[in-house]
Amino acid sequence: MTDNNNTTEQTQSPPLPPHLRALPGQPVDVKLHLVQHHMELARLLVHEILEEDVLDHAGDRYSRDKPFEGRYSRYGFNSGSVRIGQEKVPISVPRLIDKHTGETFAPETYQAMHELPVIDDRLSEAILLGLSTADYGRVVGAFTDGFGLSQSSVSRAFVERSAKALAEFEQRSLAEHDFVALLIDGKHLARQQIVIALGITLNGEKIPVGFVQTTTENSEAIKGLLRNLIGRNLRFDQGLLCVIDGAKGLEKAIEEVFGDYAQIQRCQWHKRENVVSYLCEADQAAYRRRLQRAYEKETYAEAKAALMEIHQDLQGLNRSAANSLMEGLEETLTLHRLGVFVELGKSLKTTNAIENLKSRLGKYLSRVKYWQTSDQRHRWVALALMEVEQRMRRISGYKALPKLRKALLASIRRKQEVLTKEPLAEKNFN
Repeated sequence: MTDNNNTTEQTQSPPLPPHLRALPGQPVDVKLHLVQHHMELARLLVHEILEEDVLDHAGDRYSRDKPFEGRYSRYGFNSGSVRIGQEKVPISVPRLIDKHTGETFAPETYQAMHELPVIDDRLSEAILLGLSTADYGRVVGAFTDGFGLSQSSVSRAFVERSAKALAEFEQRSLAEHDFVALLIDGKHLARQQIVIALGITLNGEKIPVGFVQTTTENSEAIKGLLRNLIGRNLRFDQGLLCVIDGAKGLEKAIEEVFGDYAQIQRCQWHKRENVVSYLCEADQAAYRRRLQRAYEKETYAEAKAALMEIHQDLQGLNRSAANSLMEGLEETLTLHRLGVFVELGKSLKTTNAIENLKSRLGKYLSRVKYWQTSDQRHRWVALALMEVEQRMRRISGYKALPKLRKALLASIRRKQEVLTKEPLAEKNFN
């Protein structure tokens, strides 16, 4: 309050509880680290509350047993915000649709949380005073006490929710989806490889369908992943385009599990970079452009001819680069050979779609500094994949996917005809 002498009367803050006292003067990066993590915890609780409201209306995402006789369904997300202490924090607000009226709406609890004072003055002051990272657990404890919760109960609740997400992810049936393509690639996570499978449906939706923890992209582990997908009713009898980076373990597993029903598209970006890696720096840019132009040819014949011309030139320049180009060359031209490169090359000539998924996944997983158990890895990966799935858009050129399906079916028929004719030809030869 300001008096007549234009001086300000300062109101002294109440003393902090003993378990929140710490020496001031901590570095700014420590303070920011604590603020960031504290806000993330608050944001997590807000999302949990909203999700509970959505579950009450629409039920579990893949359950056939829905409340209100299935009247309400999930309807994506809108941008929104809640007030956490003095900060307005952006969040993704889930939407619901009333099938009877066609109206969409946000959970009722969202409106109530617009001005929710999640962080109290004691905690804000404690953070700004500069608590050390060793005191973070006690900071969280003080925060959760305001909700009548203990730190351990919040931790248990997260473990339970993430375990539920893992079970849902691993057990959900794939029967309701008509997949036409499968992208498979690995992500390193604390010296372990997590190989992820991303399905593309006939209408262009991208759906993470499975993952496996392994040290390398070896064929046995990948076969286990693919057989698990089949066990969950992944249909592949009408053909699958499998997009991979060229790892031999992936290719072997696909061929052994799916047989003639799969067509492998090797990532053109990976192939191009593998080839130029053998060249000296002075030659790399020119050959990178040549390879790019060759792969951009619209027909199989044009692309193959351009690549063979490059191979001929590489023979005299660098034989290792020439050999690299020829290894798996036909599989880099699968979309060309199927006659759908013009329409679907942008989306399926490389593993970019799953690289984007892995990038989003990394934003969630980077928050964990110490991975303790395999169960922890699996729970976090499943939870993150299901979160990312809600924000994935259809692939570019999805309207041409029925054309891809038709080409895959024609390829299957041709292979089966060859198999049925071979025994007759052998008999005639004898």
